[in-house]
Amino acid sequence: MIFDEVQQAELRKYTYVVYILQALSFITLISGIIAIIINYIKDDDVRGSWLDSHFRWQKATFWYGLLWTLLGVLTTPLLVGYGVLGFVTIWLIYRIARGWIYLVDGKEMYLEKTGEKYE
Repeated sequence: MIFDEVQQAELRKYTYVVYILQALSFITLISGIIAIIINYIKDDDVRGSWLDSHFRWQKATFWYGLLWTLLGVLTTPLLVGYGVLGFVTIWLIYRIARGWIYLVDGKEMYLEKTGEKYE
């Protein structure tokens, strides 16, 4: 599918909004839920564009972050959970920051299996 510049600019706004909402989820959990809802609602719109990789990245960040957070909370009585929660916090910050930086630079999140690398 070919996207014109107006469509890409509109879809790029949604992608920025989702990264912002994911970052705000450290303050208010509802923003993370709103972010994943936007991902799934706009999923068909970005399919075939370079922003599709960002949407996959954002969804994976949410679901794996939720999984590891739940595991961390469940294991806090064993004291292991505190380490898990610390790790998942750093991991989430990394994922959100890397996604934002790649979006600003106009890069896709996942490399195709052609062997090419970003410099």
